[in-house]
Amino acid sequence: MICRTKLGRRLRSSRAGRLGVVVAMLLGLRNVPLVAQSAQGPGAGPQPSKMMAADAHPEFEVATIKPSDPEDESDGFSTNGRHVSVRNQSVSKILAAAYGIHVRQVVDGPSWLGNDRYDISGVADVEGEPSLKQMQEMLQKLLADRFRLNVHREKRQLSVYAVTVLKTGPKLTKSKGDPNGSPDQEGSEHGTQTASKFTNTSMADFAFIMQFFLDRPMVDQTGLTGRYDFSLRWTFDETQASSDPNAVPGIFTAIQEQIGLKLEAVKAQADVIVIDHVERPSAN
Repeated sequence: MICRTKLGRRLRSSRAGRLGVVVAMLLGLRNVPLVAQSAQGPGAGPQPSKMMAADAHPEFEVATIKPSDPEDESDGFSTNGRHVSVRNQSVSKILAAAYGIHVRQVVDGPSWLGNDRYDISGVADVEGEPSLKQMQEMLQKLLADRFRLNVHREKRQLSVYAVTVLKTGPKLTKSKGDPNGSPDQEGSEHGTQTASKFTNTSMADFAFIMQFFLDRPMVDQTGLTGRYDFSLRWTFDETQASSDPNAVPGIFTAIQEQIGLKLEAVKAQADVIVIDHVERPSAN
């Protein structure tokens, strides 16, 4: 499975969550639709479209929400022009995508928030394709309107991975890209191995991207500023990585050996979204 996360290219998540779709959203992707919804009918590909005006604050003009098919193993988020799709996602993951956080940073919600899965299909009320922030704004408004979601922000002590620089120093190349531009990540997954190339990526961007491959939030404590270009290759099978000297290393070892950083499991203050009220979605 090839996953390229430049604008106009696709990234889909696996059921195992190894390629978290939220990563795609936070990189500002425009994805091909998981279910074709274009005017050309079922099976049509994404249609070329201009981006939405930067100062626009869109919401869903119309949106349908229905429980996902429990037999459906595909999942993801996608856009095709004004059309936005969410497929087979829990409310916790939709909320994490909408607010740009790890699912473990969603707290005090009912158990169904992480268990019930939904498909959402809707159209923005503004012409053009939404940017990342605009898509997140649309999802936040949808959650408030149809799920009656009410939240507030706090800082709480959480189990996180702190990323720091090794004493030998980082193995990163200063990026020549636009310092105000978007980060770019493209990668491929082969069996239990993943190879990713990061371009124009800050350490805050990297910390956020990588936490969706991990079981807890990742916090940047490197002190590094600016944007960097680098590559990372690792295996998800830690047992294989530790038993086979020729195997690609696990993610923790790969980060140390390949880019000169270190992950450490610690307790730290982290931002959380506290659920004050939420309901199962209203009827279409």
